[in-house]
Amino acid sequence: MKYFVLIPDGAADEPQESLGGKSPLEYASIPTLDRLAMQGRVGLTNHVPDSFNPGSEVACMSLMGYDPMKYFTGRAPLEAAAKGISLGPEDWAVRCNLVTIEDNGDGPVMADFTADHITTDESVSLLEAAQKGLADDFPEATGWEFVPGISYRNLLLFRAKDGAASELGVDLRTTAPHDRVKQHIADAFPRGTGSRLLTEIMGHSETWLKDHPVNASRRNKGLGIATHVWLWGAGQRPAFESFKSKYGVQGTMITGVDLLRGLAALAGWRCREVKGATGYLDTDYAAKGQAAIDELRTSDLVCVHVEAPDEAGHEGNASAKVKALEEIDEKIVSPVIEYLEQQASGGEPYRVLVCPDHPTFCSTRMHSRGLVPFIIAGSGVKGVSAQTYDEKAAAVGETLAQGSTLMAALFEDTEG
Repeated sequence: MKYFVLIPDGAADEPQESLGGKSPLEYASIPTLDRLAMQGRVGLTNHVPDSFNPGSEVACMSLMGYDPMKYFTGRAPLEAAAKGISLGPEDWAVRCNLVTIEDNGDGPVMADFTADHITTDESVSLLEAAQKGLADDFPEATGWEFVPGISYRNLLLFRAKDGAASELGVDLRTTAPHDRVKQHIADAFPRGTGSRLLTEIMGHSETWLKDHPVNASRRNKGLGIATHVWLWGAGQRPAFESFKSKYGVQGTMITGVDLLRGLAALAGWRCREVKGATGYLDTDYAAKGQAAIDELRTSDLVCVHVEAPDEAGHEGNASAKVKALEEIDEKIVSPVIEYLEQQASGGEPYRVLVCPDHPTFCSTRMHSRGLVPFIIAGSGVKGVSAQTYDEKAAAVGETLAQGSTLMAALFEDTEG
Protein backbone atom coordinates (compact mmCIF):
# COMPACT_ATOMS: atom_id res chain seq x y z
CA MET A 1 0.00 0.00 0.00
CA LYS A 2 1.20 3.49 -0.89
CA TYR A 3 -0.01 6.56 0.99
CA PHE A 4 -0.18 10.16 -0.24
CA VAL A 5 -0.91 12.97 2.23
CA LEU A 6 -1.62 16.55 1.15
CA ILE A 7 -1.65 19.48 3.59
CA PRO A 8 -3.04 22.63 1.90
CA ASP A 9 -2.03 24.89 4.76
CA GLY A 10 -4.74 27.30 5.88
CA ALA A 11 -7.04 26.38 2.98
CA ALA A 12 -10.22 26.26 5.05
CA ASP A 13 -12.09 29.56 5.17
CA GLU A 14 -15.53 31.12 5.32
CA PRO A 15 -17.85 32.48 2.59
CA GLN A 16 -16.38 35.48 0.79
CA GLU A 17 -18.43 38.33 -0.59
CA SER A 18 -15.88 38.71 -3.39
CA LEU A 19 -16.48 35.06 -4.34
CA GLY A 20 -20.26 35.30 -4.50
CA GLY A 21 -20.79 34.02 -0.98
CA LYS A 22 -18.62 30.93 -1.48
CA SER A 23 -15.51 29.90 0.39
CA PRO A 24 -12.27 29.64 -1.63
CA LEU A 25 -12.58 25.83 -1.61
CA GLU A 26 -16.14 26.06 -2.90
CA TYR A 27 -15.26 28.61 -5.55
CA ALA A 28 -12.05 27.03 -6.86
CA SER A 29 -12.01 24.69 -9.84
CA ILE A 30 -10.48 21.59 -8.23
CA PRO A 31 -11.84 18.64 -10.21
CA THR A 32 -9.41 16.01 -8.93
CA LEU A 33 -10.00 16.87 -5.30
CA ASP A 34 -13.75 16.88 -5.96
CA ARG A 35 -13.49 13.42 -7.53
CA LEU A 36 -11.57 12.10 -4.52
CA ALA A 37 -14.29 13.49 -2.26
CA MET A 38 -16.99 11.74 -4.29
CA GLN A 39 -15.11 8.45 -4.13
CA GLY A 40 -13.94 8.57 -0.53
CA ARG A 41 -14.64 9.25 3.08
CA VAL A 42 -15.09 12.93 3.92
CA GLY A 43 -15.70 14.73 7.15
CA LEU A 44 -14.61 17.51 9.45
CA THR A 45 -12.01 17.63 12.19
CA ASN A 46 -10.23 20.10 14.46
CA HIS A 47 -6.46 20.02 14.87
CA VAL A 48 -6.17 22.71 17.55
CA PRO A 49 -7.08 21.77 21.14
CA ASP A 50 -8.82 24.54 23.06
CA SER A 51 -5.82 25.20 25.30
CA PHE A 52 -3.52 26.04 22.34
CA ASN A 53 -3.16 29.00 20.03
CA PRO A 54 -4.20 28.03 16.48
CA GLY A 55 -0.74 27.84 14.94
CA SER A 56 0.52 25.51 12.23
CA GLU A 57 3.02 24.11 14.72
CA VAL A 58 0.17 22.62 16.76
CA ALA A 59 -2.18 21.86 13.87
CA CYS A 60 0.37 20.15 11.61
CA MET A 61 1.66 18.10 14.54
CA SER A 62 -1.91 16.89 15.07
CA LEU A 63 -2.42 16.23 11.37
CA MET A 64 0.72 14.06 11.33
CA GLY A 65 -0.84 11.94 14.07
CA TYR A 66 0.86 13.36 17.17
CA ASP A 67 -1.39 14.65 19.96
CA PRO A 68 -0.22 18.20 20.80
CA MET A 69 -1.36 17.72 24.39
CA LYS A 70 1.37 15.09 24.71
CA TYR A 71 4.10 16.20 22.33
CA PHE A 72 4.02 19.98 21.88
CA THR A 73 6.65 22.12 23.65
CA GLY A 74 6.83 25.15 21.31
CA ARG A 75 7.25 26.06 17.65
CA ALA A 76 10.88 27.09 17.61
CA PRO A 77 12.23 23.70 18.79
CA LEU A 78 10.54 22.15 15.75
CA GLU A 79 12.29 24.57 13.43
CA ALA A 80 15.58 23.92 15.22
CA ALA A 81 15.12 20.22 14.47
CA ALA A 82 14.68 21.10 10.79
CA LYS A 83 18.16 22.61 10.81
CA GLY A 84 19.67 19.57 12.50
CA ILE A 85 20.12 21.55 15.73
CA SER A 86 20.08 19.32 18.79
CA LEU A 87 18.82 21.02 21.94
CA GLY A 88 20.09 20.02 25.36
CA PRO A 89 17.67 19.48 28.25
CA GLU A 90 18.14 23.06 29.52
CA ASP A 91 18.38 24.75 26.11
CA TRP A 92 15.69 26.92 24.54
CA ALA A 93 14.79 27.87 20.99
CA VAL A 94 12.85 31.03 20.13
CA ARG A 95 11.43 31.86 16.68
CA CYS A 96 12.81 35.15 15.38
CA ASN A 97 10.97 36.97 12.59
CA LEU A 98 12.42 39.99 10.86
CA VAL A 99 9.40 42.30 10.71
CA THR A 100 8.28 45.78 9.77
CA ILE A 101 6.65 47.74 12.62
CA GLU A 102 5.29 51.20 11.92
CA ASP A 103 3.92 53.90 14.22
CA ASN A 104 1.94 56.70 12.57
CA GLY A 105 1.10 58.35 15.85
CA ASP A 106 -1.54 56.02 17.20
CA GLY A 107 0.74 53.23 18.44
CA PRO A 108 2.91 50.55 16.83
CA VAL A 109 1.35 48.35 14.14
CA MET A 110 2.61 45.09 12.62
CA ALA A 111 2.88 46.41 9.07
CA ASP A 112 4.55 43.27 7.65
CA PHE A 113 5.51 40.07 9.44
CA THR A 114 7.93 39.17 6.62
CA ALA A 115 9.80 42.50 6.28
CA ASP A 116 8.55 42.59 2.69
CA HIS A 117 9.80 39.02 2.12
CA ILE A 118 13.37 39.95 2.90
CA THR A 119 15.95 37.66 1.30
CA THR A 120 17.96 35.04 3.15
CA ASP A 121 21.27 36.78 2.39
CA GLU A 122 19.89 40.04 3.74
CA SER A 123 18.65 38.28 6.87
CA VAL A 124 22.08 36.78 7.51
CA SER A 125 23.66 40.23 7.41
CA LEU A 126 21.01 41.81 9.63
CA LEU A 127 21.27 39.04 12.22
CA GLU A 128 25.03 39.50 12.39
CA ALA A 129 24.33 43.08 13.44
CA ALA A 130 21.69 41.87 15.89
CA GLN A 131 24.19 39.44 17.45
CA LYS A 132 26.69 42.25 17.98
CA GLY A 133 23.98 44.47 19.42
CA LEU A 134 22.88 41.71 21.77
CA ALA A 135 26.42 41.27 23.07
CA ASP A 136 26.91 45.02 23.52
CA ASP A 137 23.53 45.86 25.08
CA PHE A 138 22.99 42.69 27.12
CA PRO A 139 26.44 41.58 28.32
CA GLU A 140 24.87 39.60 31.15
CA ALA A 141 22.72 37.55 28.74
CA THR A 142 25.27 34.87 27.89
CA GLY A 143 24.46 31.79 25.87
CA TRP A 144 22.16 33.52 23.35
CA GLU A 145 22.75 33.23 19.60
CA PHE A 146 20.81 34.35 16.52
CA VAL A 147 20.67 31.58 13.90
CA PRO A 148 19.68 32.53 10.32
CA GLY A 149 17.04 30.49 8.55
CA ILE A 150 15.20 31.20 5.32
CA SER A 151 14.09 34.74 4.50
CA TYR A 152 12.34 36.30 7.51
CA ARG A 153 12.13 32.98 9.39
CA ASN A 154 15.02 32.70 11.85
CA LEU A 155 15.85 31.51 15.38
CA LEU A 156 17.29 32.79 18.62
CA LEU A 157 18.85 29.97 20.64
CA PHE A 158 19.84 29.76 24.29
CA ARG A 159 22.57 27.27 25.16
CA ALA A 160 22.88 26.33 28.83
CA LYS A 161 26.65 25.99 29.02
CA ASP A 162 29.47 27.35 31.18
CA GLY A 163 27.01 27.94 34.01
CA ALA A 164 24.60 30.05 31.93
CA ALA A 165 20.98 29.80 33.01
CA SER A 166 17.95 30.71 30.93
CA GLU A 167 15.52 33.31 32.21
CA LEU A 168 12.67 31.67 30.28
CA GLY A 169 9.99 29.54 31.91
CA VAL A 170 7.28 27.14 30.83
CA ASP A 171 4.63 29.79 31.54
CA LEU A 172 6.07 32.06 28.82
CA ARG A 173 3.44 33.05 26.26
CA THR A 174 4.11 34.85 22.99
CA THR A 175 2.16 36.09 19.97
CA ALA A 176 2.83 35.09 16.37
CA PRO A 177 3.44 38.19 14.24
CA HIS A 178 1.34 36.82 11.37
CA ASP A 179 -1.64 36.94 13.70
CA ARG A 180 -1.28 40.71 14.11
CA VAL A 181 -0.96 41.84 10.49
CA LYS A 182 -2.06 45.49 10.13
CA GLN A 183 -3.05 45.49 13.81
CA HIS A 184 -1.75 47.27 16.88
CA ILE A 185 0.76 45.27 18.90
CA ALA A 186 0.78 47.05 22.26
CA ASP A 187 -0.87 43.99 23.88
CA ALA A 188 1.03 41.39 21.82
CA PHE A 189 4.38 41.34 23.57
CA PRO A 190 5.61 38.26 25.51
CA ARG A 191 4.11 37.45 28.90
CA GLY A 192 5.33 35.21 31.69
CA THR A 193 8.74 34.13 32.91
CA GLY A 194 11.46 35.60 30.70
CA SER A 195 9.12 37.99 28.90
CA ARG A 196 11.01 41.08 30.03
CA LEU A 197 14.26 39.93 28.41
CA LEU A 198 12.59 39.02 25.11
CA THR A 199 10.64 42.28 25.02
CA GLU A 200 13.78 44.31 25.69
CA ILE A 201 15.68 42.51 22.92
CA MET A 202 12.84 43.26 20.52
CA GLY A 203 12.89 46.92 21.52
CA HIS A 204 16.68 47.29 21.25
CA SER A 205 16.67 45.62 17.83
CA GLU A 206 15.25 48.80 16.30
CA THR A 207 18.56 50.59 16.91
CA TRP A 208 20.59 47.59 15.72
CA LEU A 209 18.81 47.45 12.35
CA LYS A 210 17.70 51.02 11.66
CA ASP A 211 20.76 52.27 9.76
CA HIS A 212 22.03 48.93 8.51
CA PRO A 213 23.26 48.94 4.87
CA VAL A 214 20.74 46.23 3.99
CA ASN A 215 17.86 48.48 5.02
CA ALA A 216 19.41 51.48 3.29
CA SER A 217 19.65 49.49 0.06
CA ARG A 218 16.06 48.26 0.37
CA ARG A 219 14.78 51.80 0.95
CA ASN A 220 16.55 52.94 -2.20
CA LYS A 221 14.84 50.17 -4.15
CA GLY A 222 11.42 51.04 -2.75
CA LEU A 223 11.24 47.85 -0.69
CA GLY A 224 10.05 47.42 2.86
CA ILE A 225 12.69 47.21 5.58
CA ALA A 226 13.29 45.07 8.65
CA THR A 227 12.69 47.42 11.58
CA HIS A 228 12.77 44.86 14.41
CA VAL A 229 13.21 41.25 15.37
CA TRP A 230 10.01 39.70 16.74
CA LEU A 231 10.48 36.83 19.21
CA TRP A 232 7.83 34.15 19.69
CA GLY A 233 7.18 30.39 19.69
CA ALA A 234 9.73 29.65 22.45
CA GLY A 235 10.17 26.14 23.76
CA GLN A 236 12.44 23.30 24.79
CA ARG A 237 13.18 20.06 23.01
CA PRO A 238 10.21 17.71 22.45
CA ALA A 239 10.35 13.93 22.82
CA PHE A 240 8.74 12.27 19.78
CA GLU A 241 8.29 8.58 19.12
CA SER A 242 8.98 7.60 15.54
CA PHE A 243 6.16 7.53 13.01
CA LYS A 244 7.31 4.05 11.97
CA SER A 245 6.84 2.74 15.50
CA LYS A 246 3.40 4.38 15.78
CA TYR A 247 1.95 3.50 12.38
CA GLY A 248 4.25 0.95 10.77
CA VAL A 249 5.20 2.95 7.68
CA GLN A 250 8.07 5.25 6.76
CA GLY A 251 7.36 8.79 5.56
CA THR A 252 8.88 11.46 3.33
CA MET A 253 8.07 15.17 3.64
CA ILE A 254 8.04 17.67 0.76
CA THR A 255 7.75 21.27 1.97
CA GLY A 256 9.26 24.71 1.68
CA VAL A 257 8.83 25.49 5.39
CA ASP A 258 11.24 24.70 8.22
CA LEU A 259 8.42 23.95 10.65
CA LEU A 260 7.33 20.95 8.59
CA ARG A 261 10.93 19.88 8.05
CA GLY A 262 11.34 19.86 11.81
CA LEU A 263 8.19 17.85 12.44
CA ALA A 264 9.35 15.39 9.81
CA ALA A 265 12.80 15.07 11.38
CA LEU A 266 11.34 14.45 14.82
CA ALA A 267 8.96 11.83 13.39
CA GLY A 268 11.87 10.05 11.71
CA TRP A 269 10.82 10.97 8.15
CA ARG A 270 13.24 12.02 5.48
CA CYS A 271 12.83 15.35 3.70
CA ARG A 272 12.92 15.76 -0.05
CA GLU A 273 14.13 19.22 -0.98
CA VAL A 274 12.57 20.68 -4.13
CA LYS A 275 14.11 23.53 -6.08
CA GLY A 276 11.55 26.31 -6.33
CA ALA A 277 9.63 25.31 -3.18
CA THR A 278 9.48 28.76 -1.62
CA GLY A 279 6.84 28.45 1.08
CA TYR A 280 4.96 31.27 -0.65
CA LEU A 281 2.45 31.86 -3.46
CA ASP A 282 5.19 31.60 -6.08
CA THR A 283 6.16 28.07 -5.09
CA ASP A 284 6.80 25.58 -7.90
CA TYR A 285 3.69 23.41 -7.62
CA ALA A 286 4.60 21.18 -10.57
CA ALA A 287 8.04 20.46 -9.15
CA LYS A 288 6.43 19.41 -5.87
CA GLY A 289 4.04 17.11 -7.72
CA GLN A 290 6.85 15.46 -9.66
CA ALA A 291 8.94 15.08 -6.51
CA ALA A 292 6.01 13.33 -4.81
CA ILE A 293 5.75 10.87 -7.70
CA ASP A 294 9.48 10.22 -7.57
CA GLU A 295 9.37 9.60 -3.82
CA LEU A 296 6.35 7.29 -4.04
CA ARG A 297 8.47 4.86 -6.01
CA THR A 298 10.45 4.05 -2.86
CA SER A 299 8.67 5.56 0.16
CA ASP A 300 5.67 4.06 1.96
CA LEU A 301 4.11 7.47 2.54
CA VAL A 302 4.74 10.85 0.93
CA CYS A 303 3.38 14.07 2.40
CA VAL A 304 3.26 17.31 0.41
CA HIS A 305 2.76 20.46 2.44
CA VAL A 306 1.83 23.65 0.57
CA GLU A 307 2.03 26.96 2.43
CA ALA A 308 0.51 29.10 -0.34
CA PRO A 309 -3.18 29.07 0.76
CA ASP A 310 -2.12 30.16 4.24
CA GLU A 311 -0.03 33.02 2.86
CA ALA A 312 -3.00 34.17 0.77
CA GLY A 313 -5.18 34.12 3.86
CA HIS A 314 -2.69 36.24 5.79
CA GLU A 315 -2.76 38.75 2.94
CA GLY A 316 -6.57 38.79 2.98
CA ASN A 317 -6.51 37.81 -0.68
CA ALA A 318 -9.35 35.40 -1.47
CA SER A 319 -8.62 35.29 -5.21
CA ALA A 320 -4.98 34.36 -4.49
CA LYS A 321 -6.19 31.55 -2.23
CA VAL A 322 -8.45 30.28 -5.01
CA LYS A 323 -5.55 30.37 -7.47
CA ALA A 324 -3.30 28.49 -5.05
CA LEU A 325 -5.93 25.77 -4.58
CA GLU A 326 -6.36 25.41 -8.33
CA GLU A 327 -2.60 25.14 -8.80
CA ILE A 328 -2.45 22.46 -6.11
CA ASP A 329 -5.21 20.46 -7.76
CA GLU A 330 -3.83 20.74 -11.30
CA LYS A 331 -0.10 20.42 -10.68
CA ILE A 332 0.17 18.27 -7.56
CA VAL A 333 -2.96 16.25 -6.91
CA SER A 334 -3.87 15.40 -10.51
CA PRO A 335 -0.48 14.00 -11.61
CA VAL A 336 0.06 12.17 -8.31
CA ILE A 337 -3.37 10.50 -8.47
CA GLU A 338 -2.81 9.60 -12.13
CA TYR A 339 0.45 7.91 -11.15
CA LEU A 340 -1.13 6.07 -8.21
CA GLU A 341 -4.02 4.86 -10.35
CA GLN A 342 -1.56 3.53 -12.92
CA GLN A 343 0.26 1.65 -10.18
CA ALA A 344 -3.02 0.37 -8.77
CA SER A 345 -3.89 -1.15 -12.15
CA GLY A 346 -0.71 -3.19 -11.76
CA GLY A 347 -1.61 -4.38 -8.27
CA GLU A 348 -0.23 -1.66 -5.96
CA PRO A 349 -3.11 -0.28 -3.81
CA TYR A 350 -3.04 3.26 -2.48
CA ARG A 351 -4.77 5.66 -0.14
CA VAL A 352 -4.91 9.44 -0.01
CA LEU A 353 -5.44 11.85 2.88
CA VAL A 354 -6.16 15.53 2.19
CA CYS A 355 -6.69 17.98 5.04
CA PRO A 356 -5.80 21.57 5.92
CA ASP A 357 -4.19 22.09 9.30
CA HIS A 358 -6.45 25.00 10.34
CA PRO A 359 -8.56 27.75 8.79
CA THR A 360 -6.82 31.00 7.85
CA PHE A 361 -9.62 33.48 7.35
CA CYS A 362 -9.13 36.14 4.69
CA SER A 363 -11.42 38.42 6.69
CA THR A 364 -9.17 38.44 9.77
CA ARG A 365 -5.87 37.48 8.08
CA MET A 366 -5.34 35.15 11.03
CA HIS A 367 -5.17 31.48 11.87
CA SER A 368 -8.21 30.14 13.67
CA ARG A 369 -9.12 26.97 15.48
CA GLY A 370 -12.15 25.23 14.11
CA LEU A 371 -13.32 22.46 11.84
CA VAL A 372 -11.50 21.74 8.58
CA PRO A 373 -12.60 19.34 5.80
CA PHE A 374 -10.75 16.09 5.17
CA ILE A 375 -10.78 13.37 2.51
CA ILE A 376 -9.59 9.80 2.90
CA ALA A 377 -9.86 7.99 -0.41
CA GLY A 378 -8.44 4.99 -2.21
CA SER A 379 -8.30 1.25 -1.79
CA GLY A 380 -10.88 -0.16 0.59
CA VAL A 381 -12.42 3.22 1.48
CA LYS A 382 -16.18 3.61 1.21
CA GLY A 383 -17.62 6.89 -0.10
CA VAL A 384 -20.25 8.91 1.75
CA SER A 385 -21.93 10.69 -1.19
CA ALA A 386 -20.12 14.04 -1.09
CA GLN A 387 -20.14 15.80 -4.44
CA THR A 388 -17.31 18.29 -3.91
CA TYR A 389 -14.41 18.99 -1.59
CA ASP A 390 -15.18 21.97 0.61
CA GLU A 391 -16.33 22.89 4.09
CA LYS A 392 -20.07 22.46 3.42
CA ALA A 393 -19.80 19.24 1.44
CA ALA A 394 -17.59 17.61 4.09
CA ALA A 395 -20.35 18.11 6.65
CA VAL A 396 -22.23 15.13 5.11
CA GLY A 397 -19.61 12.91 6.73
CA GLU A 398 -18.44 12.37 10.27
CA THR A 399 -16.82 14.84 12.63
CA LEU A 400 -13.63 13.74 14.36
CA ALA A 401 -13.35 15.79 17.54
CA GLN A 402 -9.65 15.00 17.98
CA GLY A 403 -7.71 15.74 14.82
CA SER A 404 -4.67 13.73 15.87
CA THR A 405 -6.72 10.55 15.33
CA LEU A 406 -7.17 11.33 11.61
CA MET A 407 -3.82 9.85 10.59
CA ALA A 408 -4.70 6.53 12.23
CA ALA A 409 -7.93 6.54 10.21
CA LEU A 410 -5.85 6.57 7.04
CA PHE A 411 -4.43 3.18 7.99
CA GLU A 412 -7.71 1.56 9.08
CA ASP A 413 -8.49 -1.74 7.39
CA THR A 414 -11.77 -0.47 5.88
CA GLU A 415 -13.74 -2.38 3.31
CA GLY A 416 -15.28 -0.53 0.36
